[in-house]
Amino acid sequence: MPGPPTPLPRRMLRWSRRLAAVVVSVCALAGVVRLVAPATAASSADEPPGVRRQLAFLRAELDSGAGEQAQALFPEGYFFLHVLYGLTWVELGMRDQAGEREAALREARWALGRLESPAGRAPFSPDLTPSYGVFYRGWCNWLRGGVLSLQPAGRRDPAELRRFESDSAELGETFDDSGSPYLAAYPGQAWPVDSTVAMASLRLHDRLATTPRYSRTTARWLQSVRARLDPRTGLMPHRVEPGTGEPAEVARGSSQSMIQRFLPDIDPAFAAEQYTRFRDRYVVTPLGLGPAVREYPEGMDGPGDVDSGPLPLGVSLSATAVTLGAAQAHGDTPLASALANYGELAGLPLDTPWTKRYAFGLLPIGDAFLAWSKTARPWVASPPAPPGASVAPWWRVPLLALLALAGTAPWLPALRRRGRTRRP
Repeated sequence: MPGPPTPLPRRMLRWSRRLAAVVVSVCALAGVVRLVAPATAASSADEPPGVRRQLAFLRAELDSGAGEQAQALFPEGYFFLHVLYGLTWVELGMRDQAGEREAALREARWALGRLESPAGRAPFSPDLTPSYGVFYRGWCNWLRGGVLSLQPAGRRDPAELRRFESDSAELGETFDDSGSPYLAAYPGQAWPVDSTVAMASLRLHDRLATTPRYSRTTARWLQSVRARLDPRTGLMPHRVEPGTGEPAEVARGSSQSMIQRFLPDIDPAFAAEQYTRFRDRYVVTPLGLGPAVREYPEGMDGPGDVDSGPLPLGVSLSATAVTLGAAQAHGDTPLASALANYGELAGLPLDTPWTKRYAFGLLPIGDAFLAWSKTARPWVASPPAPPGASVAPWWRVPLLALLALAGTAPWLPALRRRGRTRRP
């Protein structure tokens, strides 16, 4: 005869447990898919998956005041959110697979206009040389060069071209007259990464111009940089003494990841040497779980700040995201793919048919850096020869094992109970 019916509360508890187990298993399976599905473009000419939807999310956020909110988090929040949005559109426009170069040009010009507004210039000093400092002028010049790159050579906007010529000339003259390769970004403060961006914009000028003008400026800059490398790592330092350019702080991942993105467009040989040093000293696999980038070189710890963010196990999430772009710019496809897949798992992306955002969209500046990194490739130099392998082909195995364990663990109690009921 059948036994007594199961009380309703017990049945509800049983079904709630099963529902929770299903949810956990589905999430684990989704993690497996995100970890193994291609997350970067198959080639530099292809459009990276999901970036266009990221830009749709970012534009809506910018229209809702995300730039002002980012400014409250760190000094260049407004600037970075707009400049990275514009640069990512330039990258998509250069690919032009969807026939939307005009849309890319329109959005990049919109971003540049926001940078040249009072809000875009607010954090920077007009009393510096060049005015507003090398950070502001270098990034604006790079984006303006990108805007011109989207226009046919014989039909470029004359006003934009004149501004690009004049700003490049002012940057070039300031570098030539300086006793340091690193110009000031703020009064009495200089960071090599900012001058690297500005120098890359001069190299972009020479690619776009009929007559190159800054080859000697570039050669002098490189010679001066080589004489002032960080003695601990052999890399460009994080911060330098203003005026002399002598190292004041050890090379750090948050600035190195960006320096390595731009160096191939300045000098491919020097870039390859610097990238190998950076990768050997900063790219790690903490706890054996996926690649990540340290803020300080291995064997050294230090405090985090607004650039690096928190440093769990010494890892900088911002440096890790930007290194994805540096790896792509250097042709290091294994590392770029690994970082992209790891980001798809750990970044908690939220997909819709129209938008894509990471970390539930709580920090749009993170989405901007990630979208810009996914589209990275050299603008001036030819794609470099791929460096030696940097990521073991089995790097996913520990993460896949953890996901398999997480997906099956909720079912183990039920399986044990079923096994006991089947015993004689």
